[in-house]
Amino acid sequence: MPSAKPRITALITAVLMSFPCLALAATSLQDANTLTRNFVQQTMTDQRIPGLQVAVIKDGQVVLSESYGLANVENQVPVTPNTRFPINSATKSFTGVAMMQLAQAGKVDLDAPASRYLDDLPAAWRTIRVRQLLGHTSGLPDIVDQRGLIGGGNEAAAWTAVKTLPLGAPVGERFAYNQTNYGLLAQIIVKQTNLPYEQYMAQRQFAVVGMPLTTFGDSYDLVANAATIYSYTPRGTLAKNDGSRLSRWIYDMPYSLWAGGGIQTTAEELSRWLIAVSDGRLIDRAHLRRMWTPEKLNSGADGAWGAGWPVLQASPTRQVAGIGGARAAFVVYPDEGLAVVLLTNLAGANPQRFIPKIAEFYGVAPAAAAR
Repeated sequence: MPSAKPRITALITAVLMSFPCLALAATSLQDANTLTRNFVQQTMTDQRIPGLQVAVIKDGQVVLSESYGLANVENQVPVTPNTRFPINSATKSFTGVAMMQLAQAGKVDLDAPASRYLDDLPAAWRTIRVRQLLGHTSGLPDIVDQRGLIGGGNEAAAWTAVKTLPLGAPVGERFAYNQTNYGLLAQIIVKQTNLPYEQYMAQRQFAVVGMPLTTFGDSYDLVANAATIYSYTPRGTLAKNDGSRLSRWIYDMPYSLWAGGGIQTTAEELSRWLIAVSDGRLIDRAHLRRMWTPEKLNSGADGAWGAGWPVLQASPTRQVAGIGGARAAFVVYPDEGLAVVLLTNLAGANPQRFIPKIAEFYGVAPAAAAR
């Protein structure tokens, strides 16, 4: 029996020829996908990125989702659609959605002081609003430094230590990124839902969207199909060309800070989540708009973040993002109906820097591309 495929193809072609605008749209999308593939592979070569996943969402549909390179170089394990990549600080975008869900349900007032929900805060912390934690305008001291958790001990010791430190700035005075904010937000989620943070996320976001592979962990956790993270950063040895030597990058994400950087996921599952965020399945339109609006400073100026999301551009064309570990990023262009996801296993790849070029392929004007 002859295959029906040629007849179907001919029918589609005839329809497209009858409506030139549809043919142009189809051709443009195909061209954009081709340009993206070529650009991503060339960028991998130029930056010596071992492995990568890329996904593009246009008008609520995934129009491109591909995997390249190696998840583990020493064992020659290829990246597949099921390879999990850590998104580190881009996890904060998920926490932002969680807080908006609680606000929508009437369980959290974003304008209320965090002390309404947490009763063991130092006196200087008690006026900090929940929204100021989300937007990094709290002025809080950071619970981590370049060596990891402060206090020289475990997580409990770090929390004890950070609560003895003075504020870094008056509350609401300036934007200052830190992990203390999101550790406290995790505590609020636990207090208001009676669920561990990771269980709340699994039930109220991952399960709703369809993200069975998405989990939590760091370099020390045994996570199946997880990409190995690498770096070309010099390690201070006497070896020649040490800066060109690929080595493992070990990162630590303590349990109490998972809300700020603990998720491991795939580009495909992250795409499903981004679509669900935008189409109202996770939060309503009003809370979505608030989440993507920059937090105001005391001066009335915009801060750099909304609620869990860096706001790369507020106008004329909005751009919001999730950026983590200098190796994972997604950028959403709400007014263009576009989102781009790039997950890599190279610390220092900074994919947020070349996502704007991909956005151009799909119609975002260069002047409006994220920087």
